[in-house]
Amino acid sequence: MPRAQTPEPSPVSHFRRDDDPAWHWLESRDDPQVKAFLRAANRQSDGFFAPLKPLEDALYDGHLARRELAVTGLPTTLSHYRYWSETAADADYPRWWRQACHADADVGPELILDLQARAADHAFLELGDMALSPDEGWLAWTEDVSGNEFFDLYLKQLPDGEPRRLRRRLGPELLWAEDNRTLLFTRYDATQRPASVWRLCVESDRCAKLFEEPDVEFWVGVGKTRSRQWLVIETASKDTAECHLIPAAEPERAPRCVRPRESGIEYGIDHRGDTFYVLHNRDAAHFRLDTAPVSAPDQWQPLVGHREDVTLEGVDAFAWGLMLTERDHHEAQVYLRAIELTPGTDTSAAADVPGYRLPLPEAPCSLALGDTPDFHARRLRLREESFTLPVRWVEHDLDSGEQRLLKRQTLHGDLQPAQLTCRRLWAKGHDGERIPVSVVARADLLGQTPMPTLLYGYGAYGEVLDPWFSVARLELLARGVAFAVAHVRGGGDRGEPWYLAGKLEHKENSFRDFLAARHALVDSGLAAPERIAAYGASAGGLLVGASLNLEPTAFCAAVLDVPFVDVLRTMENPDLPLTTAEYTEWGNPEEPAARRRIRNYSPLDNLTPQPYPSVLLQGSWHDSRVPYWEPAKLYARMTELDSARGPVLLRTDMAAGHGGASGRFKAWRDNARQDAFLLWALGVAEPQVSPGEPQQEAE
Repeated sequence: MPRAQTPEPSPVSHFRRDDDPAWHWLESRDDPQVKAFLRAANRQSDGFFAPLKPLEDALYDGHLARRELAVTGLPTTLSHYRYWSETAADADYPRWWRQACHADADVGPELILDLQARAADHAFLELGDMALSPDEGWLAWTEDVSGNEFFDLYLKQLPDGEPRRLRRRLGPELLWAEDNRTLLFTRYDATQRPASVWRLCVESDRCAKLFEEPDVEFWVGVGKTRSRQWLVIETASKDTAECHLIPAAEPERAPRCVRPRESGIEYGIDHRGDTFYVLHNRDAAHFRLDTAPVSAPDQWQPLVGHREDVTLEGVDAFAWGLMLTERDHHEAQVYLRAIELTPGTDTSAAADVPGYRLPLPEAPCSLALGDTPDFHARRLRLREESFTLPVRWVEHDLDSGEQRLLKRQTLHGDLQPAQLTCRRLWAKGHDGERIPVSVVARADLLGQTPMPTLLYGYGAYGEVLDPWFSVARLELLARGVAFAVAHVRGGGDRGEPWYLAGKLEHKENSFRDFLAARHALVDSGLAAPERIAAYGASAGGLLVGASLNLEPTAFCAAVLDVPFVDVLRTMENPDLPLTTAEYTEWGNPEEPAARRRIRNYSPLDNLTPQPYPSVLLQGSWHDSRVPYWEPAKLYARMTELDSARGPVLLRTDMAAGHGGASGRFKAWRDNARQDAFLLWALGVAEPQVSPGEPQQEAE
């Protein structure tokens, strides 16, 4: 006989402590009541989602049916071998293979790293970095098996040597010197800041510190020029950088500073021949490119000047010349420009050599230089995608100008790219600024009638939301939902000025821009005003959370994934990971003006009894970037306010970190559950039983 099942009630009233109304006790990770509270909240969430399980399953199964589950990566050729990855149809993780470039037909590939096997005994596994020795005889890699972003360093002799763990609890980055026996890696300080660079001789296991950064606002990293002549140690804050050089074949040499740091000056360096190429923002808000002789790397001479309407985002040096990455402020579009510098060319005149922009398949589009390690390559690998174009890799021939398709993402199912359309709107900001808004939907629906819409945003660190294709998104689009992206200030979508206009004392622009994008979608007739949901992750969770406090009725639902919502308290604690390095992004609350600004927008500090929408909060137990307690405290305090128009839910993944599940099938399942919540909130797909109502369970 069936019996009624009552969904799990909210645990907030049971766990409330009268002496701690702010729920700061949740920060005590070792308190057993913390896990008890999170698990109780997960049970409540499970009760809500139970009636949505058929929809979740349909979304998950539809996602799997649309994609090619068995995936072979595009091979990359080095000096002696071709390397590629293969992921089996039923596997969560790839296996890495290689084959000699001129192998006989009967010589098969060699398996060099099996991540699927290494993950067998772990609930979580993330590969930090892989590094092949220059002679391709050794493979080193870092891996994290908890999600807290502490990585262990492993080494194996290729092809089939036994892996050895050399060091524990490092940063993810690895770099080989050109002597085939020296590895460079980074170590954390007490706040998990990459603070020092170390040199390890793999033959003797001797380790020595190469560089240490005492300034708590700076992080260190390591790199190597494509010419393979120089190792580069970069130390940088959010707005200041300094580079140090070591000859790649002589890793025991002391690092040499290119130019001492100056507050507010960022620079990076590349190399070809007897010249360094320095990308910097000295007297150039949108960046410029200078040259310097190898003998005097601090003597910078102009090469590509500053432009008011273009941000120079990157430079890649090759034997033949330079590939520049440029962002057009007006179009909010990135381009690649090739400048050939033939032997004998006076590089001081290169600013007058326009080069040429590589063609775009469509606009807006994401275009990036792909994996092209060969310094002398004249056939460049490019990666292209857009909101309607699945990822594809093409080869661009510098000599002929022709492009050849190398590989494209395969799609199956009833909704193909040709049936999608993308539109660019320009919202009017509160101060008159024009805010780009991208919208993608089924071509037969967009503009016909107002649509249920999911609005996505991030808006911090100068991160760019260039167009990207998503197979999971097709499940929403197929059901008649439009997907929109608000390219708000604080991101880098319209170049460096766009970033600067949304940080520190200008941070509120980000939130106002997000709301302006929402209103533009309605005013244009594309979105139904009562059926718009918001999504933000990490700093995007701050964006959405602050927007809800400003206009709680603007959205019918919101998903805040690992959200940075306890901004003031986090920034007041310099012992937490990331805090000190973030002062130049948010401000140092020891300064009264900065504290007031942060206090005025921090989502947790501005909760009031308002008609908030339905909210799904998602956190991870091992997250070292945004601790689990931030979404947990927001959940507890919103529940106590009891003013939301719908459910307030919390889900905490007890086996993951900031990026969520590491295995692809679990990540896809989590995405399906999240999308089921959104479809329910948008009124697109009704569950068999309304969430929160009793349901029947067979005996």
